[in-house]
Amino acid sequence: MTEIGVGLIGTGFMGKAHALAYRNAKAIMGDLPDVRMELLAEMPEARALEMAAQFGFAKATANWRDLLADPSIQIISITTPNGLHREIALAALAAGKHVWCEKPMALTLEDAKDMAAAAAKAGLATQLGYNYIANPAFTHAVRLVEAGEIGRVVHVRGWADEDYQADPSLHWTWRAKSAEAGLGVLGDIGCHLFSLLTGLVGPLDSVVGEIETIHKTRPLPDGKGSAAVENEDAATALLTFESGVKGVMMISRSAWGRKSRLGFEVHGTKGMLIYDQERMNELQLFRNQGDKATQGFTTILTAPEHPPYGQFCPAPGHQLGFNDLKVIELSGFLRAIRDKIRPSLDFAAGLEIEKAIHAIALSAHEHRRVSLREMD
Repeated sequence: MTEIGVGLIGTGFMGKAHALAYRNAKAIMGDLPDVRMELLAEMPEARALEMAAQFGFAKATANWRDLLADPSIQIISITTPNGLHREIALAALAAGKHVWCEKPMALTLEDAKDMAAAAAKAGLATQLGYNYIANPAFTHAVRLVEAGEIGRVVHVRGWADEDYQADPSLHWTWRAKSAEAGLGVLGDIGCHLFSLLTGLVGPLDSVVGEIETIHKTRPLPDGKGSAAVENEDAATALLTFESGVKGVMMISRSAWGRKSRLGFEVHGTKGMLIYDQERMNELQLFRNQGDKATQGFTTILTAPEHPPYGQFCPAPGHQLGFNDLKVIELSGFLRAIRDKIRPSLDFAAGLEIEKAIHAIALSAHEHRRVSLREMD
């Protein structure tokens, strides 16, 4: 396949990120199919027309179902609120379209199972928006772990902290409503953490979790009263992986001062690694080598030696950004479609992340350890 037509549903933060990736991927990577930006869906129609012109799509519509019947479209991008993911994904797969869907995968675990089953039945490529696993710093961390540079992994510590819900005066939005958002911080950013941790040390076996809603209500946008926050602002969990590695995680969307503090420590028998998304072009490595008087952490700055950094810039330490990770994510998806191979994190893999975050919620509600096998 040398040319792929795409349709985009949604024009918010992630809609723009998808559009930028479609526009830039081949120019940066080179070895990709040509992309035609065919049709954009948004409501109302006036906004659809405006954003299609801005993003570079040939056509616009206020009805996302128009994308299903358009024979010029092979990929549908879903960047809507969480509550629409299942409906659109199932319809797109039934129409024979490949699907690039933002995370979290769905509102409920059952919805995610439906999506994974539909993708398997259709035999089409799917990709979930876990862009942080595309970071060259992270993929280098994976290589270091696999090469035994820190010895046998014995423990991981993960965090995902932001402050976008720290202020109690912020208005109530759909993100606080379980029927539209599903889980709270677990679905917002906790799922990203599990994409990293399982990428480092393998599948999760069981969890013991706690969740907390810090701000129980929020003022309504019209100033007339308040509404309940129906999902969690923070979560903690003890983790056991199938490999026997133990871990602990703490996440919050009410952590003042934290903007995108997604990261981990990986402790091994010979050293450790530290990664933090707020410093996304750096990796900290400690190895128990040499004179102890001069031992310490080494800061590794991303460089052309950490592919595909060099496709963006030939100079080390010049920094990639968030939207560059989307380009890397999309590039892998386009290659998977062209070469008929499995994408990096498809609906089947995404279902395992959904099991993890829903297991933590179940553990918190039932006050017990939950095995991931219970979530099958």
